[in-house]
Amino acid sequence: MKLLEQKITAEGKVLPGNILKVDGFLNHRIDVPFVMELGKEIARRYENSGVTKILTIEASGIAVATAAAFYLNVPLVFAKKHKSGNISDNVYSAGAHSFTHGNDYNAVVSKEYLSEKDNVLIVDDFLALGSALECLMNIVHQAGAQVAGCASIIEKGYQGGGDRIRATGVRVESLAIIESMENGKIVYRPDEGEAK
Repeated sequence: MKLLEQKITAEGKVLPGNILKVDGFLNHRIDVPFVMELGKEIARRYENSGVTKILTIEASGIAVATAAAFYLNVPLVFAKKHKSGNISDNVYSAGAHSFTHGNDYNAVVSKEYLSEKDNVLIVDDFLALGSALECLMNIVHQAGAQVAGCASIIEKGYQGGGDRIRATGVRVESLAIIESMENGKIVYRPDEGEAK
């Protein structure tokens, strides 16, 4: 998505350790009209996929997943990274590793919000090694539901997670795929899913 690539190039910062800082518009301060455009593009790509629910993980994926759910007119469920007191023990649960934070966590979703009748689109802000998406796919499978596909806003293509998941037959749509980030210069993979 050229609009996203331009925004990343203009406002993003490459930090040591291959961290891309986009917190000025995506995952700390949210540029709501822009995020709504991202959600609209995800919805366009999956509009004929029979999606019944969107699943994301707290916290950074929630804004764009909300926008996509709005345009697809389906409910949004988000997995919690820590089981809180207001969630019963009747949950689906799977482990994941956060590349950005360098820690492991156990994501949970209440069983009342996913069922075998669902066709679930998984949405997240970043895709690096693919751990969060695999965690959410695991939860979808525990529910007996189908995975309609996965969507990420920014994929770090050079880390291989997206291509590894695609190789399993799961549809993965990323609005911007970064092939490399060297010396502060970002190189993008051509976007084959963007509307012409």
